[in-house]
Amino acid sequence: MNNDVTEVKMPDKSSYAKSVFIFLFHYLVLLALSALFMWLNAIELGDGSSVAGYVRENFTSVVSLLASMFVLCVIVYFYYFFERKEVLADAKTLWLIFILLETGLVICYFFGYFFNIYSRPVAMLALLALVLLGRRDAIFLNVIFGLLLYSVDYFSNFTEINLYESALVSTPLIVFSSGMVAIFVGSKVKTRLRSILTGFAICLPIVVLIACLEYARGGDIWYLLLYGLEAGIVSAVLFMAFLPMFEVLFNCVTDYRLRELSDHDAPLMRELKERAPGTFNHSIVVAYLAEACAIALGENAALARAAAYYHDVGKLRQPEYFAENQAGYNPHNELSPELSVDIIRSHAKDGSELIRSKRLPKVLADVAIQHHGTLPIKFFYAKALKMTDGEVDIEDFSYPGPKPQTKIAAIVMISDASEAISRTLPDRTPEKVENAVREIIEERMDLDQFTECDITMRDLSTIKEAIVSCLTGVYHSRVQYPKLKLGHKEEEAEKEHD
Repeated sequence: MNNDVTEVKMPDKSSYAKSVFIFLFHYLVLLALSALFMWLNAIELGDGSSVAGYVRENFTSVVSLLASMFVLCVIVYFYYFFERKEVLADAKTLWLIFILLETGLVICYFFGYFFNIYSRPVAMLALLALVLLGRRDAIFLNVIFGLLLYSVDYFSNFTEINLYESALVSTPLIVFSSGMVAIFVGSKVKTRLRSILTGFAICLPIVVLIACLEYARGGDIWYLLLYGLEAGIVSAVLFMAFLPMFEVLFNCVTDYRLRELSDHDAPLMRELKERAPGTFNHSIVVAYLAEACAIALGENAALARAAAYYHDVGKLRQPEYFAENQAGYNPHNELSPELSVDIIRSHAKDGSELIRSKRLPKVLADVAIQHHGTLPIKFFYAKALKMTDGEVDIEDFSYPGPKPQTKIAAIVMISDASEAISRTLPDRTPEKVENAVREIIEERMDLDQFTECDITMRDLSTIKEAIVSCLTGVYHSRVQYPKLKLGHKEEEAEKEHD
């Protein structure tokens, strides 16, 4: 689902005006689609009359269609106005909502037009809304879509309805029941392959309703049940086909996309592995720590892992200036502390810009620029103090910020520093690691790094415990192997002895 957890922007007057314009525009789009459906239905009837002719003959039905669509659009607007007002400030999300509804409407109509009304992939919208917008919005939009499809079926003279009148009455029920199954089953699915299998669960309520509705009509209903099976499976298949398009078009953050971005063969990850192998290995461990912390706090683990993978991609600009990528030679030895600190702290901004230039999710760019907050770079600050007799402004040797705005950014900040400090510990016993992690957290609290995110003391304690547990597992002690060389003679003597 959409996991963009960046700072929530509430609407102002201009946002309200823009949102009203978007709603009115898409209301007109829905009317245009209805006119298209009426024209196609007129052709199907063999009636030479135009849409205008149908409107004249069925003026009351057309007015009812206009009114029902307007009422549904108003309901959608007021739902977000009262329940999720921040959506009205996000034009991208409003466009996504209506394009989902329009796409579902067009696809369902043409499946009914060319195949059978029971074959329509009515649960596709519910699956897409679940992943792109979240469960709550998916449930609401599923209801709206059922009523919208019913209005189009009833008022646009859909000829297929004349063959299956019971399907008209049952349209909202079929859409609602199959959509709800899709939402509650699909929310547990985390891979694309299993999403396809969700289609078999979706078809169950459709098949049951078809059997109940058509049994009284008599005749052979087996082929209708096959259409119901098709409706469930095609819903899942089309969901998987359209999802990547919506992910890219609207730059949505979904668990599917986050897992793909976390793959070591993703373009930026591959470049990091080749040009900055030390940073790449560091990021892997940080991702392991961040994921464990997110699980402990009940946050999105896939998002935490992906954010940690990409938090240091800004080091690709000048990888040789960072200690983990150096092999003996340190170019900072030939630079002034001021120049060195400019190079080091620029990697946060460079990372954010690089992520945005690749059109990756904005939340990854936010974490990249926030994971050092406004912390000072102590090594070069101390070096400058020695060279200037203490007349140095610490802000000139600090990251520009912003501070972490979300729990995920705070988790990555702590995990990043904890992994780095753990490598310098000569004694990595649980007690030593715990003391080091505690000092890292306390230092950041003293420097007010967590004042702009909703993290609590209890959360910080949970993060510390998760990191200590992971680090003691990663850097566990090993048995010292004896320094003993065995040649061929010793091996032969051992064989003879045996």
